[in-house]
Amino acid sequence: MESKTCHIEGLIEFTPRIFRDERGWFMETYSEKMFAPFGINPVFVQDNQSVSKKGVLRGLHFQRPPYAQGKLVRVSSGRALDVALDLRKDSPTYGQHVSCVLDAEQHNMLYIPEGFAHGFVALEENTVFLYKCTNVYNQPSEGGILWNDPALGIDWGISEPIVSTKDEVLPLLQDFDSPF
Repeated sequence: MESKTCHIEGLIEFTPRIFRDERGWFMETYSEKMFAPFGINPVFVQDNQSVSKKGVLRGLHFQRPPYAQGKLVRVSSGRALDVALDLRKDSPTYGQHVSCVLDAEQHNMLYIPEGFAHGFVALEENTVFLYKCTNVYNQPSEGGILWNDPALGIDWGISEPIVSTKDEVLPLLQDFDSPF
């Protein structure tokens, strides 16, 4: 398993080893030992899956404490531009983001700790997105930041994404009081 830390502390991209032979291939999608070098010991309690048409943008979402979630995200089919936005108010990178392309052919994954908003845009039809979460979903704890807030400077790589009505009315970062 290869790992790459991002410029924002806590975000880690993983690319697993793929074992191929005439039958197909095998990979580990999660192992506790992959987090050990980073001093992280997540306990995943919920797995989620979504399927999105090309151009669907979901996010930027988070859950407030005590239901805050760390996530290990990947795609099993297709490609997605994945974005993590730092909402930790004491962080030197508060309001900054990291984006990376998650690709089913590359099999890469991104670990996003608690304190981040998360979103993605599907770059191919029927992109299957998988999330391992460190906490259960709790509707009253959900929140978000407007995906196209100009202050964030996120380049989603798409001019007219398909966005839910709920995601179109999320607050700007300047109007947000971070619980993290």
